[in-house]
Amino acid sequence: MNEYKAQDALVLFSGGQDSTTCLYWAKQNFRQTHALCFSYGQRHTQEVENARRLAALAEVPFRVLDTVIISQLAPNSLTDRSMQMDREKPADSYPNTFVPGRNLLFLTFAATLAYAQDIRHLVTGVSEADYSGYPDCRDTFIRSANATLNLSMDKQFVIHTPLMWRNKKQVWQLADELGVFDIVRNETLTCYNGIPADGCGECPACLLRNKGLEEYLAERKSQ
Repeated sequence: MNEYKAQDALVLFSGGQDSTTCLYWAKQNFRQTHALCFSYGQRHTQEVENARRLAALAEVPFRVLDTVIISQLAPNSLTDRSMQMDREKPADSYPNTFVPGRNLLFLTFAATLAYAQDIRHLVTGVSEADYSGYPDCRDTFIRSANATLNLSMDKQFVIHTPLMWRNKKQVWQLADELGVFDIVRNETLTCYNGIPADGCGECPACLLRNKGLEEYLAERKSQ
C-alpha cells in the first residue's frame, strides 16, 4: 500500500507539461490532491485560466494566489514583455527567462497555505535533468528549502519532485504511464508566448518540450 494514500498533497500548478504530469502523479499517490496556481505578472494570462480548466478536468480543488510582487523585484523576460527572451543559456550568466527567487517564494507561499490546511506534502515539477540553467530547480536547492520551511514553521513538510531526475523525454514517458499523455500533449500550456499544446515552437520552453516529445515518440514507435 502507498504510504501517502491516507494523506493530502498540494501541487504547485501552472497548467504546463511538467506541473500537469505532477498533478496526475499526485492524484495516483495521495488521498486528495489540491492545485495552487500563481499569478505573478507572467507574460500571458492564459496560463492561469488554462490551469484552472485543467484542474477542473482533473477534478481537484484549485486556488490562484496573487504574487504579482515578484514581477517588481528583478528584470526578466517572463514578466517584462519589452525584453527579448534568450533562446539558450548565455555562457557567463543565467538565461533572462530566469525569475530570481520565484521558486523559493512559491514554495514559501505554498507551505504557508499548506500549514493552514494541515497538509504536509508539497509537489513541484522542477527538474535538474532539464532545468534550463535555473539554479532554483536543483535538488540541492529543494533540499535546502525543505529544511528551511520545516524549521520556520515547525512542521514536517515533504517536498516531492517526481521529475527531478527525468529529462523531457522521460517526462513524456511518465505522462504516458499515468494514462494522461493526450491531455498533457493537447491541453497543457508550456509556451512562454501563451500558445497551448505544441506552442510557438521557438521559445526556450517549446524547444525543450518538443525535442523531448520527438525523442519519446521515436522511442515508442521503435518498441
